[in-house]
Amino acid sequence: MKLAEINPVNVSARPDPAPRLEDFPYRLTDNVRFADLDPNQHVNNAVYATYFETGRVTLMKDRSYGLMPEGLAWMMVRLDMHFRAELRWPGTIEMGLGVARFGRTSVTFDQVVFSEGRCVASAQSVSVLIDDSTRKPTPLTEEIVRNFQPWLRRGMNGA
Repeated sequence: MKLAEINPVNVSARPDPAPRLEDFPYRLTDNVRFADLDPNQHVNNAVYATYFETGRVTLMKDRSYGLMPEGLAWMMVRLDMHFRAELRWPGTIEMGLGVARFGRTSVTFDQVVFSEGRCVASAQSVSVLIDDSTRKPTPLTEEIVRNFQPWLRRGMNGA
């Protein structure tokens, strides 16, 4: 018996295609900081979680978009990152974010970091809407889903 038959979780996944920045409707620019580097002189893997957080938080906490109703909050419950190329200092990065789908209480985001026109990292994150006082998941409202529509990733229907 082969190992893959015993433990199918170890079967290698198909590599995903390189993302295109234009498919991500929410974008912002930032600088690579010297403090972002590790002893290998490239951006440390843990720093990418901060880059992705900046994209999500900047979008969701902007009250003008109507994504943070009173008495509710967002809690990130999952972050899967794919490191695609080295990123070095000095430099500028472009971050992109798009809604991939909606769950009953959650929103899944596809996110990217680009440098000099090249995708250096991508991620998928899941944020759950919670009641501020009970800290329990609460269903997405029609209004929240409607307010996320401008941020659907190109080619996604959000279902």
